[in-house]
Amino acid sequence: MSKLPEKTIGRLSEYRRTLLNCLANGKTHVFSHDLANLHNITAVQVRRDIMLIGYSTTLKKGYDVKALIDVIGNIIDTKDGLNAAIIGIGNLGRAITAYFNGKRTRLKIAATFDTDPEKTNRVISGVKCYPISEMGRIIKEQDISIGILTVPPEDAAAVTETLIMAGIKGILNYTSTSLNVSPNVYLEEYDMITSLEKVAYFVKEKNE
Repeated sequence: MSKLPEKTIGRLSEYRRTLLNCLANGKTHVFSHDLANLHNITAVQVRRDIMLIGYSTTLKKGYDVKALIDVIGNIIDTKDGLNAAIIGIGNLGRAITAYFNGKRTRLKIAATFDTDPEKTNRVISGVKCYPISEMGRIIKEQDISIGILTVPPEDAAAVTETLIMAGIKGILNYTSTSLNVSPNVYLEEYDMITSLEKVAYFVKEKNE
């Protein structure tokens, strides 16, 4: 299979989350237009995404929910799983850790890091928090390949450099600082202020 577009991977993750909810509620099959309505996209887009991963159905009752979950999992997940670490265990870091752990069997938050001595060497939200000075060693020891940044914006660049030197291959940046990384590191940046301002703009447009 050729490399899938970034937006397709994002939608596949969203589809899987919805399909898992369907399965938990006892639903065994789902139509493309059902998924489309739940994700505010077109049924054509859903079918195109699912065709890209080589899945199809001839059943008139739609896609087999469990089978589609498995196919998406084979595309997104790694065989042996991946470990992630959160750097900055403030309110946002705690919330992400508590929410995410246990949601996926092949992707887990294995460690967190902080500079606050009142947080380090403790288990917070089910995960041990280490001093940020030990980040390089722990990342190597626990085979961590993904870093999630929830540090103050002024610390983001320095922390990123340390992560890359430790062998991190992917970074999810929740800070407002734009980062520069080498081509062999995948970077995803999420700026909550920009997202909120985007929503506010479209609310304003509707009101006007």
